[in-house]
Amino acid sequence: MINITSISFLGPKGTFTHEAANILGDDLIPYCTIPAVMESVANNETEFGVVPIENSIEGPVGITLDSLAHKFDLKIYKEIIIPINQNLIVNPGCKLEDIEDVYSHSQAIAQCQEFINRNRIQPHYAVSTANAAKNIVGDKSKAAIGNRKAAELYGLEILEANIQDTDNNETRFVVVSNEAHEPTGKDKTSIIFSIYEDRPGGLYNILGIFQKNNINLTKIESRPSKKGLGKYLFFVDFNGHINDEIIKNILNEIEENTYFLKVLGSFPEF
Repeated sequence: MINITSISFLGPKGTFTHEAANILGDDLIPYCTIPAVMESVANNETEFGVVPIENSIEGPVGITLDSLAHKFDLKIYKEIIIPINQNLIVNPGCKLEDIEDVYSHSQAIAQCQEFINRNRIQPHYAVSTANAAKNIVGDKSKAAIGNRKAAELYGLEILEANIQDTDNNETRFVVVSNEAHEPTGKDKTSIIFSIYEDRPGGLYNILGIFQKNNINLTKIESRPSKKGLGKYLFFVDFNGHINDEIIKNILNEIEENTYFLKVLGSFPEF
């Protein structure tokens, strides 16, 4: 039986994914991995799942793309984009000179390299930003990097705010579902395809289909197909909904010129 209000997300509580999921509702259930979130939706344990798919600095989240491509037949129902403001989280009363070690997820560490190096703090990887905050409780020689929700959750303080190297740090999350989203008039569609390796200009020809139909591409990237070196899947986002007649014609033409095509869904532009 589907719980129509439940939303799974990449946990634990206090992560940026938790922050994104909170925009959708309050009945939130954390799962420890991205595939586990997707499986909860596929098995109808939850109606929606929220997972990160792309960061403006670190790039695509490979396991999300691979899971959508190879493991689950889910639809992208919605996208959420939030600014990633990284903060130095400490125990109450801790000063910067007290800190010897800082803990966080590998992406958060990478996003704050200048601050870490400037203050000569030893970085350590954690499973998540929230897990890092939880594990420094009671030790003033240790700090964590994460969001305000993580600090609040574990009774910690923000010693330095917005310590990320660049200010335009954003993460895009997708909401996955078994159901497709109805057209809204301002939609995007996401697809995956593979081209025939023995046909020169294969990718150029596929992209030309969008150009001749005056359809704007909003993203294109490649991932290994896991079927050998030099074999790739191409992930493409573009304006329009799969119910639009022009998009139906485009997808039919792409299918005729590729050996694999999967529609990940149409969803409202954020």
